[in-house]
Amino acid sequence: MTDAPNPNLIIDDYDTPWKTALVRYFPEFMAFYFPEAYAKIDWTKPHLFLDKELAQVVQDAELGKRIADCLVQVELLHGEQEWIYIHIEIQGQRDPAFAERMFVYNYRIYDRYRRRVASFALLTDDNDDWQPMSFGYETLGCRVIIEFPVVKLSRYADKIQELLGERNSFALVTAAHLLTRRTKGDDERRYAAKLRLARLLYERGWDKQRIIDLFAIIDWMMHLSAELEQRLLGDINTIERSKAMPYITSVERIGIQKGLLLGMQEGEQRGMQQGMQQGMQQGETAVIERLLTRRFGALSDAVRARLHQATLEQLDIWADRLLDAASLDEVFGDH
Repeated sequence: MTDAPNPNLIIDDYDTPWKTALVRYFPEFMAFYFPEAYAKIDWTKPHLFLDKELAQVVQDAELGKRIADCLVQVELLHGEQEWIYIHIEIQGQRDPAFAERMFVYNYRIYDRYRRRVASFALLTDDNDDWQPMSFGYETLGCRVIIEFPVVKLSRYADKIQELLGERNSFALVTAAHLLTRRTKGDDERRYAAKLRLARLLYERGWDKQRIIDLFAIIDWMMHLSAELEQRLLGDINTIERSKAMPYITSVERIGIQKGLLLGMQEGEQRGMQQGMQQGMQQGETAVIERLLTRRFGALSDAVRARLHQATLEQLDIWADRLLDAASLDEVFGDH
């Protein structure tokens, strides 16, 4: 019998934040990790993510577990008048089949679209002696091989201070990844590291959406206890007041989304659609109730009852209004 999962066990999540960062800030991703390739792409032309197409191409070629993969259509510079495919794998653990997977995926994409395919690998594991860069074989005089560019994040481990001083978003994401690993099992050190990263977001002078996006990535990577999360939000609130940048309500919206996700996971574990719906509602209700109390003080029994009787659609509407509302009436009003 498989042991039941421990609900109190916090596991660092490297999947969603990396995929989110890659999709939202793809040019910066290429500029930071693969600058030579970045210089050959025409960034004045739109690039297109083809995740569904990638899933169809490799659906029967699953070779090991990956953190994230992406397929992107881009156009090249220098008058080549051609668009190509960029295939990116982000790998979080040592896998003897990884190089072979790069080979298989690259060929299958080419076979389907008959376009040139460039494959890149970002390795986020801690094994310094593992860095696959090629795969191939030779038989009866026939030689087949693929060689692909690789970036190993552990090689940045002694450059965290330099990363924190760079302007590229992925310098900060890389630092967050390394600090997450470095502070594993030490909540106080992680809290200090997470606060430092959050402060840097505001000091960069970035626009509101970028701050929210990058905080979401950092927040997803660097789990803290509920008590330290509350302290962190208070510290961020202080930073925002000092800089007249009131983004905290948007940052707290991330908390609503996390509560929603937890509800979905609880529902999935029950294996029933009804359980999933209830879990989603309970998760979002709990987070909205906490945020309303934080902003407007103790809630009346009537308000609490209204929250707990609301549909998921109503909760979503109130959560959106909560970002800018100046009073409870503005949250719950019919306007």
